[in-house]
Amino acid sequence: MSRLIHTLAALAVLGLAAGCSSTSGSDTAAVAGNASKNARRAGATDFWVDPASPAAEQIKEWQQSGRAQDAEVLKRIADEPQALWPAGEIDPGPIVKTATASAAQEGRTALFVAYDIPHRDCGQHSAGGAADADAYRAWIGQFADALGAGKALVVLEPDAVSHIVDGCTPGGYHDEREELLKEAVVRLKQQPNTKVYLDAGNPAWIRDPWRLVDPLKQAGIEQADGFSLNVSNFQTDEITKAYGLELSGDLGGKHFVIDTSRNGNGPLPGAWCNPPGRALGTRPTTDTGDPALDAYLWIKRPGESDGTCGGGPAAGKWWPENALELARNSKA
Repeated sequence: MSRLIHTLAALAVLGLAAGCSSTSGSDTAAVAGNASKNARRAGATDFWVDPASPAAEQIKEWQQSGRAQDAEVLKRIADEPQALWPAGEIDPGPIVKTATASAAQEGRTALFVAYDIPHRDCGQHSAGGAADADAYRAWIGQFADALGAGKALVVLEPDAVSHIVDGCTPGGYHDEREELLKEAVVRLKQQPNTKVYLDAGNPAWIRDPWRLVDPLKQAGIEQADGFSLNVSNFQTDEITKAYGLELSGDLGGKHFVIDTSRNGNGPLPGAWCNPPGRALGTRPTTDTGDPALDAYLWIKRPGESDGTCGGGPAAGKWWPENALELARNSKA
């Protein structure tokens, strides 16, 4: 999972998110202002739209260079709420605080991903994370402090639990990781208007949901609002929802959210990293038709690379032509 938040980057370089997630950055002033750009379609969710996302900035550039038609297509991404992935290893506070404050001005909820667990992504595309347990606790504390009393939804540590289950994360780190995740849930839930969803991978990864139950419990799922599925992946809504409902049942009815940012054409067999021919999926909404499914969300930021595969840039980097392909293929 990897992503580099280009949306709030003037404040700080945003961090990598594992081979199944994304990030972006931009100017504090640009984020705090431009509220008028967040006009929403009828029936839209109450989630905040970043007015200075990579897609929004790319639209400006293409309009100036004569690519007006491509710019118009890219609005299918820029006009939708997407999660911010504050960089690990540096203070996430400025980015989180600015986005939450901007969302509060509009009465909306800001979306975030906390992605800084030690030994992140098993040293793969999104390798990194906090140097040790104490560094992670400090980072989560800064993240939570910056949320304040604002309305926020945080997806906690994509892949972290699934990498315990599949054995990618060495056994010697399992107990510490579960304890850190549990502590992170508790700390984030101290903020009065923050919802926390602990990541649970995707249906093509840990194929038997019951295998996730005990690790999720050890990692604090009972204190969280629920779990997230399909982050940075391409599994269809139908398959992911069925999987989520089964896991929810095994967890006593825990709710969940699904990442639909790139699953419009489903997965490409044998390819998880920058597969060609993919499409935007269901637009973010809380109108899911099922009480256990809280929302369809764009957690992975469409147009940000999974890694240097398939001709892409480094994990988390903005890739405009990929974004354009996703938008052109969109059926929504």
